[in-house]
Amino acid sequence: MNFFYVLNGKKIKRFFFVFAAAIFAVGVIYVESDNISVFSESSPSAIYSVSTNKKQIALTFDISWGEKRAEPILKVLKDKNVPKATFFLSAPWSKSHPDIVHQIKEGGYEIGSHGFKHDNYSTLSDEEIRKQISTAHTILTAMTGQEPKLIRMPNGDFDKRVLNIADSLNYTVIQWDTDSQDWKNIGVDKIVDRVVSKAHPGDIVLLHASDSSKQTHEALPQIIDELRKKGYEFVTVTDLLHQSSAKGSEVRDQAMIQKNIEDAAGL
Repeated sequence: MNFFYVLNGKKIKRFFFVFAAAIFAVGVIYVESDNISVFSESSPSAIYSVSTNKKQIALTFDISWGEKRAEPILKVLKDKNVPKATFFLSAPWSKSHPDIVHQIKEGGYEIGSHGFKHDNYSTLSDEEIRKQISTAHTILTAMTGQEPKLIRMPNGDFDKRVLNIADSLNYTVIQWDTDSQDWKNIGVDKIVDRVVSKAHPGDIVLLHASDSSKQTHEALPQIIDELRKKGYEFVTVTDLLHQSSAKGSEVRDQAMIQKNIEDAAGL
């Protein structure tokens, strides 16, 4: 009987410790919200979605390797008469697959940068961050004949330094509000449900056209059909940005938030 109470006492103590750590972490994040959630009104911010009453949505596709998935996805977009979408292309991949880059461009789709090395840029020095973005910019500009203005960081990773450097190079950092999780290959039905159930006006949807995402091209026709039934129009990210107010206030500095949570929990 005593053992029972001791065991449960330990569990209760652990529960309250974790709970207190979580509350403290939230407090730290709230207090430092000027540096984490918003940085400041004058600071550059990443865009997760756009505030609009129009039922417009941007399908975005990241590509960093492989050659099996992009063309089926382009075929679906063509067959379904979706003339607008945004592709974020890794520069090394683009150099290795000029024919696919040409197809994306000829299809009239928007092309943004997905950087050069597929690293977490928040771990790099300022000089290296600038080099990665600039190198990718030179390659993509030469291949497409247009200077990309949008960038999605590899792994969606960034911090305040990355945002400032990207801004100094005339880039807007684009994140997403709806993650299809197609990169996890969770099943066609689950991918479709995640996108359709979470979609909202001004949404930016994360999809992939790399070979690791094996089910995207199968889920995409259903996603398009279901969103159209709900009255959505497919546009580019730039089209969304032309709406009145981008939600820059939704910036989340993942590296800083994670550090605060770990510090609070004593991890």
